[in-house]
Amino acid sequence: MSKLSYTKALNRALGDALAEDPAVFVLGEDIGAGLAGPTLGLLDRFGPGRVVDTPLSEQAFTGMAVGAALAGRKPVIEFQIPALLFLVFEQLVNQAHKFSLMTGGQTGVPLTCLVPGSGSRDGWAGQHSDHPYSLFAHAGVKTVVPATPTDAYGLLLSAVRDPDPVVVFAPAAVLGVRENVTWELAPVPLGSARVHRPGTDVTVVAVGHLVHEALAVAEELAGEISVEVLDPRTLHPFDWAALAASLERTGRLVVIDDSNRSCGIGAEILATAAEEMRLTAPPRRITRPDGAVLPFAPALDRALQPGREQLLHAVRSVVKNPWR
Repeated sequence: MSKLSYTKALNRALGDALAEDPAVFVLGEDIGAGLAGPTLGLLDRFGPGRVVDTPLSEQAFTGMAVGAALAGRKPVIEFQIPALLFLVFEQLVNQAHKFSLMTGGQTGVPLTCLVPGSGSRDGWAGQHSDHPYSLFAHAGVKTVVPATPTDAYGLLLSAVRDPDPVVVFAPAAVLGVRENVTWELAPVPLGSARVHRPGTDVTVVAVGHLVHEALAVAEELAGEISVEVLDPRTLHPFDWAALAASLERTGRLVVIDDSNRSCGIGAEILATAAEEMRLTAPPRRITRPDGAVLPFAPALDRALQPGREQLLHAVRSVVKNPWR
């Protein structure tokens, strides 16, 4: 048995992808030194032709990566701060995402964007603390948010192998998580959810680092309420079949989602469940507030994030308040 950290899992996935396919290369700012963690040591192993330090111009190197993907390469871009995705949103959504669709599949853009440290870190303030995964899911871009080291490895490797653009959000809150690994690491299919804990009374759908909060709440309520914890892992395409199967068992739904309330992935999960699935009580969602911009002060930062106490209250609420 060995301990695998989340960041090391990302590093191993990139190393394995580079080793298995010469078309793969990694690019981004300061990646040669591995400052964010996932690219540590890769420059020494694969050289500057495969691990490319770029100037500080996200739009320039993202455009270059899209062109390289169209020419048959498989670029992986590391964005050290999630807000940098706003600078290149047009290139990713309006260009890379649409080329295959607009050419009838004649061209492909196998481009992976990795965001190690998405969401809040204490004191990183408004322009570094976004968690914009809902924007990419809304636009139809393949979007994944791994919660555990083994899923981080498996989903990133699958993303690099995928023929379409994929954005991989690695939440800051789980970068230090470690997991006992007793088996060989393997790819995880995109679009496949995972039940971390089975239950019979209520389904909690938790995104990214909030899976760990949901598991803690499920354990705390174990003698009172049986909580099933469902991790979608991929937000687009979403595993609706897994959610429907879970709700057949429980009939109640709570979603905890670290994106803004309006038009967030939590809203979509609730709406689809209400339209198409079995619910015996009004569903609940826990999110950041509408239009939230996380402040510099750590106490205020934490106050705007979805957390354990809110989840406890929501789970008890859906159990006690069935449809009338």
